[in-house]
Amino acid sequence: MRSSTRWTVAVMVILLALGVALWFELAGGDDAGTGSGGPGTARDRRDADTAAALAGPRARADLAPCPSPGTGAGPEALRGITLECVGDGAMVDVATALAGRTVVLNLWAYWCAPCAAELPAMAEYQRRVGPEVTVLTVHQDENETAALLRLAELGVRLPTLQDGRRLIAAALRVPNVMPATVVLRADGSVADVLPRSFDNADEIAAAVDPSIGATG
Repeated sequence: MRSSTRWTVAVMVILLALGVALWFELAGGDDAGTGSGGPGTARDRRDADTAAALAGPRARADLAPCPSPGTGAGPEALRGITLECVGDGAMVDVATALAGRTVVLNLWAYWCAPCAAELPAMAEYQRRVGPEVTVLTVHQDENETAALLRLAELGVRLPTLQDGRRLIAAALRVPNVMPATVVLRADGSVADVLPRSFDNADEIAAAVDPSIGATG
């Protein structure tokens, strides 16, 4: 009887340990979904996306450079986030790059059909509004090569950040939808979060311009 009791206790201990391990694994999986970037969760890009592998797609996409450091510390929520500029591989301190600028952040992924339809409209909006506003796209998937090929296919040359862990979306509390657009004022405050797609530049202007006082 004593032997049977010991076996029962041993089995219960093993089951408890397995349960705790499973709980930690699921907790880590939640981090990957929210873009918290914890160990073992989603990465900014795939191991296959080396500088050599990206050279050809980068040349084909011919993207505009990401913004250089602006004036001030930039949006508080984005401080401490450093991401790769898709166009040239340079690392970008996101808050510093956006400091002192009115910015339209367009969050997308290469596999998202509404995103692909919207990106040319974002490019047209940038052309219309000029330097008064910076349109910066944020690619939210690990496959950076696919992002470059998609942008090249669309003929969209907007500056783009690689954010496979979705750090920007998490920091700005953007709903988990794509595409989504975040409008930032020059002082770093959030003017609007737009979890929707746009069909053309007129729709973008109608949604964005009133909140930032743009005249484009």
